[in-house]
Amino acid sequence: MNSVQYMTLIAWKNLFHDKVRLVVTLTGIVFALVLISVQFGMFLGFLDTSANIIAHNDADLWITAPGIPHVNGGSPILEKKRWQALQVQGVETVVGYSVFFLNWKLPNGAFETCQIVGFDLDAGLGAPWDVVEGDVSALRAEDTVFIDVLYKRKLGVEKIGDALELNGKRVRVAGFTKGIRSFTTAPYVFTSLKNSQTYIRMRPDETIFLLVKTTGDVVSAQKALREVVPGVEVFTKREMLDRTQAYWVFGTGAGTTTLMGAVLGLLVGIVVVAQTIYAATIDHLKEFGTLKAMGATNGMIYRVILTQAGLAAVMGYALGISIALVVVNATAETDLLIKLPPEIAAGVFGMTLAMCMSASLLSIRKATTIDPAMVFRG
Repeated sequence: MNSVQYMTLIAWKNLFHDKVRLVVTLTGIVFALVLISVQFGMFLGFLDTSANIIAHNDADLWITAPGIPHVNGGSPILEKKRWQALQVQGVETVVGYSVFFLNWKLPNGAFETCQIVGFDLDAGLGAPWDVVEGDVSALRAEDTVFIDVLYKRKLGVEKIGDALELNGKRVRVAGFTKGIRSFTTAPYVFTSLKNSQTYIRMRPDETIFLLVKTTGDVVSAQKALREVVPGVEVFTKREMLDRTQAYWVFGTGAGTTTLMGAVLGLLVGIVVVAQTIYAATIDHLKEFGTLKAMGATNGMIYRVILTQAGLAAVMGYALGISIALVVVNATAETDLLIKLPPEIAAGVFGMTLAMCMSASLLSIRKATTIDPAMVFRG
């Protein structure tokens, strides 16, 4: 057995010598990992749901009323802006688009807030995605909408054909999507642009947004539109996405809170692991002294303690990530999105190793300053 294998064996025995302490160590790591994974997963979910109707929209540019804070806070602009925009070189398509908060009347007479999303069916910009039942072309009929299956109960809907009331007007469910969540908890209700104008009660010559597809350089078209179309703002898709995410995720404090929770989990993990590894080192000071008396270098002592930390990290990660995945899967059919993609799971593993290695630094100093002569004292 070479020195590396021998030091690894010592680390393994030290770790499992006191099983109660091992359980405490693993509990601390698992708690920290679940908290980190779930909180960071919620943060990624917030980023996704806060601007998903922008991310899934193929428009290159958004023309809006001045000063809007986010995509859910638009104000009407005149349809004539569309004709002005179409005169700009590099602009291929300009269509209206509506996003607006309205009241949805439940079968029991209560009201639920929703967000009507009206899009141009011919252009297809801003259409619902992940359709699981029904055909989007059905929205050409009057009073028809698509909703997400995650909000069926919230909106009092059971099946296609159910008729309810939206902002005082009849509405009929023509299809379902799956997974289109809303950050504001007000479900998205998709319909044709014409129907949305009726529900919002806008004038026929008004729209909330104008969506633009370009034929060339997007930034050049954006600059030209700002010069040609007065009284509006023009954003790229990225700018609108960032603006909306910044407002909902950070402006409301939701994103900051979840990130603070992840940091708290990391700190808790470091404290618990540092305490238990330090206690395990103190309990085995004589053994480390014996190793030094036998000629073991500080590097060998480092290896034992770091191996202990690494073994604890691997075991804690296996348990923690398993529990986190259970939590993620449990929320898959709810309106709360927790994302834990493979690259994030891999990053959490690296964070776990770093956490446990950092926690072992106090122990390393104590173990390497041992006087080998202590072994021969009574």
